[in-house]
Amino acid sequence: MSIEVGVVQMNSSNIYEENMSFAELMMKQAKNKQIDIVTFPETFLFVGKDHQEKYCVAERLETEIIPRFSEMAIESGCSVLLGSVYELTGDDDERLYNTSIFLDADGVEQARYRKIHMCDAAPLGYMESAGIKPGEKTAVIDHETGRLGFTICYDLRFPDLFRSLSGQGAEIVFVPAAFFLHTGKHHWLPLLIARAIENQIYIVAPNQWGKHYDDRISYGSSVIIDPWGSVLCCSPETVGLTVASLDLNYLREVRMNMPLHTHRRPDLYI
Repeated sequence: MSIEVGVVQMNSSNIYEENMSFAELMMKQAKNKQIDIVTFPETFLFVGKDHQEKYCVAERLETEIIPRFSEMAIESGCSVLLGSVYELTGDDDERLYNTSIFLDADGVEQARYRKIHMCDAAPLGYMESAGIKPGEKTAVIDHETGRLGFTICYDLRFPDLFRSLSGQGAEIVFVPAAFFLHTGKHHWLPLLIARAIENQIYIVAPNQWGKHYDDRISYGSSVIIDPWGSVLCCSPETVGLTVASLDLNYLREVRMNMPLHTHRRPDLYI
């Protein structure tokens, strides 16, 4: 079974309407290319410093953002991953959730995953947990294209999470991100390839690219990787939609030829 999947590389700003307009353009391109799943990067509708503006975007999630993308999914005939959007917590006035939402081609929400690992790197001047509340659950769902698992950006650095998702049957794992340039050029592709190989999964990783504000620069290289660790597509240094074909029969062949999951000895791991 061949699946057409697209990764959207964006250079999101602090202007919500401009980001939304670009996302709408990408959905139209997805329709023209007859894509099965289109994926957007982390915080694709707002990248900025003003925390109150993030709240204003979060307040639009249920009333505007999800309904608009639901309509676009139906119009485009494809499922869509809202790589991450800000979501109100309901019980924390100081923080928001950083949330992935997956809509099927009928515009119905099938999964909502809240980022569980916070990028708290004080020496690098970044403390995500100051404004983001971590989620408490993993997410794996059945979809017409296969079994899907969800992560967001910094989650990539925690192999146990990916092992858990693959253990729950995930065949395709999404890694929407806004990976920093200074870490991305050393870690982005090696970590993604490692997660694909060790779990024998497809990795679909749409990333932010370019300068957003001040010294906030994202690495780009939005990528799709197969279960053997081969890069199927990688976005150039610009914004846009890049597409690759995924073959779940190939994934199952890889797993049959080298059955890593049955060779594990978790009783011996500390």
